[in-house]
Amino acid sequence: MVSLLFKEVHAFFSNLSAYLITSIFLVALGLIVWVFPGSSVLEYGYADLDSLFTYTPFVFIFLIPAITMGMVAEEKNTGTWELLKTSPLRSHHIILAKYLAALLLVLFALLPTLIYYFSVVQLGDPVGNIDSAGFFGSYIGLFLVAALFAAMGLFSSSLTSNQIMAFVLAVFLCFLFYGGMGALAALALGDLALFLESLGISFHFEQMGRGVIVSENLFYFLGMILTWLVLTWMLIERNG
Repeated sequence: MVSLLFKEVHAFFSNLSAYLITSIFLVALGLIVWVFPGSSVLEYGYADLDSLFTYTPFVFIFLIPAITMGMVAEEKNTGTWELLKTSPLRSHHIILAKYLAALLLVLFALLPTLIYYFSVVQLGDPVGNIDSAGFFGSYIGLFLVAALFAAMGLFSSSLTSNQIMAFVLAVFLCFLFYGGMGALAALALGDLALFLESLGISFHFEQMGRGVIVSENLFYFLGMILTWLVLTWMLIERNG
């Protein structure tokens, strides 16, 4: 399983598009945080990184499906999926290895953004005048959002042998659960509205941004991740 994990990571970094995707991600966030009017930290007048956490999930909606779209779909298209299925690895081992590989790749893209925190710490008056609890709460939440998107992306990749279709489906699912549930909740009433809102990723992510990590939000992310991984496992077991 470890060999398969490193095979996925190596396959990603042996492709020029991997560095292009990661570079675009970091450049886009850099422009949003430091350059673009309305979101630039330099315009706020106080040490804050709200723009990073506001816009990064929307960048993730496209970045993470680009990472996961070929993890199963490409193997099906090239015929190596049958060889993988006949290996000593069980289906859940294959899914877990590919999912952990996706998390490592997301972590690789996300870690450089910590430099924004240290930069804003130095820009504060006095130095260090920043809500560190809120920042790291949001940062943990951001990683959990990425982890959930990766589970959705892996599920989408297992549905088809076409990488483009896998990408489009993953983008749709990520957008639906991040922003779509809140929009649907605004159209509903009563308990249904509360249920739809609590089902949305942004609802729990915003709560973690307050710097207080409660078990309800952690259970939501872990439960949703497990749900999508189980659905992927069921799909692979059924269709092979």
